[in-house]
Amino acid sequence: MRRPIAIARTIGGAVASSSRRTRVAMSCVLLCLIVLLLPSPYVVEAPGPTQDVLGTSGGDPVIAITGAKTAKRVGGGKLLLVTVNAAGTPQFPVMTAWSLVSWLNPQRTVTPSEAVFPVGQSSKQYAERSSREMTGSQKAASRTALDYLSGLGVDTRGVKVAMHVDDIGGPSAGMMYALGVIDELTPGDATGGAAIAGTGTIDAKGKVGAIGGIRLKMLGAKRDGATWFLAPEVNCAEVVGHVPQGLRDVRVSTLDDAYRAVLAIGKGQTASLPHCTVPRT
Repeated sequence: MRRPIAIARTIGGAVASSSRRTRVAMSCVLLCLIVLLLPSPYVVEAPGPTQDVLGTSGGDPVIAITGAKTAKRVGGGKLLLVTVNAAGTPQFPVMTAWSLVSWLNPQRTVTPSEAVFPVGQSSKQYAERSSREMTGSQKAASRTALDYLSGLGVDTRGVKVAMHVDDIGGPSAGMMYALGVIDELTPGDATGGAAIAGTGTIDAKGKVGAIGGIRLKMLGAKRDGATWFLAPEVNCAEVVGHVPQGLRDVRVSTLDDAYRAVLAIGKGQTASLPHCTVPRT
């Protein structure tokens, strides 16, 4: 009679052990699910919308000029500012699961949150900062473009520039805004009917500054029909090897570089336009 009892105890122990393993496994699965549903400490970025600075936004001109006649364009050319959609910011939190999935998508980037915005920043503070940067970018672009035009002999006395765009923030569209103002106040259509995208900040001396997310912005430009992309020289290391097929990059470091590139593209004289190259070490 002892052996059946021993067997029963062995079976009972095995069942208990299996039950514990099941509980542990279920606990691990539940814990993993909880972690995946928690807010992510990363920002997920993807190609955002583009906006033709020579067009309209919300029914209003992106660039409205008073005090001077503006050019009439018939070629259908575009000067596209480019953007990045960011999820995981204070305004748009995302789950950890979304961050993990995004790691596998070559058209997204995943960056630690503290590299994008200060720790503890509220959604209101984030939105206000983004709006201030956009407003500052537009004002700088207007001043710099008018100064540049004055240098070309264009009478800009009494000219006023107002800019309007919906749901886009940040400082990186400065160069494209400035190019838009110049095109509006010079005869004809500088683009020659081409769709030209670009990015870069602009300062009072016309220097084109660095921006973030340029690889994603090139993808957005190609998606929306651009065939040319004006890239800040300081971002060239991120451009080389990542230009989408059908899009050609042009390296620029000043507003003058950018405008001359637009004119060359408009005239079809593009053979000598400089590409981004790998910096020499």
